[in-house]
Amino acid sequence: MAVPSTREAFKSYCLRRLGEPVVDVNVDDEQVEDRIDEALKYYQDYHFDGTERVLIKHVVTATDVTNGYITLSDNVIGINRILDIGQAVQSSNLFNIRYQIHLNDLFDLSASSYVPYVTAMRHVESLEELFVGKKPIRYNRHTNRLHIDMDWDNDVEADEYIIVDAYQILDGDTYTDLWGDRWLSRYATALIKRQWGSNLTKFEGLQMPGGITFNGAKIYDDAESEIQKLEEEMIVNYSLPVQDMIG
Repeated sequence: MAVPSTREAFKSYCLRRLGEPVVDVNVDDEQVEDRIDEALKYYQDYHFDGTERVLIKHVVTATDVTNGYITLSDNVIGINRILDIGQAVQSSNLFNIRYQIHLNDLFDLSASSYVPYVTAMRHVESLEELFVGKKPIRYNRHTNRLHIDMDWDNDVEADEYIIVDAYQILDGDTYTDLWGDRWLSRYATALIKRQWGSNLTKFEGLQMPGGITFNGAKIYDDAESEIQKLEEEMIVNYSLPVQDMIG
């Protein structure tokens, strides 16, 4: 069979792993959809391939200035930083430091070394860090609000841009290769299997014609063991190292 490339094909693939159509998997379609959503959320939270680093260009509005924050999409789950706003030594003025260095030192790169320029730029960056600093930011993925602790009335104006360095989740409808991930298919299958076992536990010990009895507890325990192993595998093999928060 071809690698799944849609949510529907992924769902069918997981059910076939559990035995369908040879075995009747006693799980409602909505329960299957819920378990797939649960698997996706875990995958996007912990797997290094579940998110991508992006630069988001946001146009400041009058509402943003009044609120003191900007609103991002639901796909954004984390913020690294924002690009510098309102640097004291960098402006559109003809006599700012960067312009003068470009004018006097870089008119002919073939006739001079770029080392003095790099050294000067490091010095400029140190001045910016000393006298301006970085704008503190606060973000929570459940509110989608990026708070930037600055003087919104003076540091920015409406129609200016704020560039956000962020992480956003991969959308399976856009990046269909996501549905072919082996760990994700195994994890979703294990979650559906646990749901199956949970559904059957209410009929535990019930004897069917022919002497067959339900054993939902065994299915549930097997699935629980598989889920635990897969989550350990995720943390060890597929998660990025935890970064210390400094400052």
